[in-house]
Amino acid sequence: MTDIIRTDAVIVGAGPVGLFAVFQLGMVDVEAHVVDILDRPGGQCVELYPEKPIYDIPGLPEVTGQGLADNLLAQIKPFAPRFHFNQMVSALERTSDDRFLLTTDAGTRFDAKVVVIAAGGGSFLPRRAPIPGVEAYEGRSVFYAVRAKDAFRAKHLVIIGGGDSALDWTLNLAPIAESVTLIHRRDVFRAAPDTVNKMRALVDKGVVDLFIGQATGLIGENGMLKAVKAKAEDGSLHEIAADAMLPFFGLAAQLGPIADWGLNLSENLIPVDVKSYQTTTPGVFAIGDVNAYPGKLKLILSGFHEAALMAQAAARRVHPERRMVFQHSTSSSTLQKKLAGA
Repeated sequence: MTDIIRTDAVIVGAGPVGLFAVFQLGMVDVEAHVVDILDRPGGQCVELYPEKPIYDIPGLPEVTGQGLADNLLAQIKPFAPRFHFNQMVSALERTSDDRFLLTTDAGTRFDAKVVVIAAGGGSFLPRRAPIPGVEAYEGRSVFYAVRAKDAFRAKHLVIIGGGDSALDWTLNLAPIAESVTLIHRRDVFRAAPDTVNKMRALVDKGVVDLFIGQATGLIGENGMLKAVKAKAEDGSLHEIAADAMLPFFGLAAQLGPIADWGLNLSENLIPVDVKSYQTTTPGVFAIGDVNAYPGKLKLILSGFHEAALMAQAAARRVHPERRMVFQHSTSSSTLQKKLAGA
């Protein structure tokens, strides 16, 4: 059993609104840990449109999804948030001392005074590989995320996909795997050009095998893979030796375990009090696209506003002994010292 991480707040979701919540909480001395099912910060902005321009962020006439995430990460750096990626909060329960115990599907446990749900449209869960019988192998030799690189050491590994995740893990796991075969339906990739070039360089060196075609079946027993059946562009059939497979077929938003947290859901959204964006459960807040209230606009800038009001209410809960005094960062030497990392 892992040790419990005791903290002021746990933020569920590392998209733009979750990242800005780190900043607002930090400004009122509330420490935060951030949990996200994805393997990097940025949420939907980075996963679905990293290079697509966004035009309605105040002060930024145009910024890409990746650029926005990068700016937010730079902004929250003084508060040294702790991130827990490739994990989903699977359980939430109130403790006897009016705190919350959160457990992730990776076994990480948190003891927090405040929970902030910034999950957007929900958790972005990997789409199941459209390969007959894949369910029997999931969690044993077929994985939709990499939680520990060393689990693939000396393995014959098949990676399926043509986006950033597939190619990033091809590059990262090639040095430690016995073999890596990248399968993609066509010889055109959606990943960053530099990543594609690095992958092709490994193919030229014989470090990575590139198979243009589709996986059609799996060979193995008791959940353990032996080979992947694949059909090439020319229609020929192949068997590729494999101890493990990483399929990356994109993501689908689902509310997931949050739906079981007793938050009085309304059409898969979480109703909140607009004075603080607290849910019907005291100490649990919901900001961004996951919440619902009259007049709600599903905009990133709306989520930023919600994060600011949430942080003020969260600080009163975390520090009930303090007299809350609202301060402007332009004139408060205390806030400026925090932002300078002092």
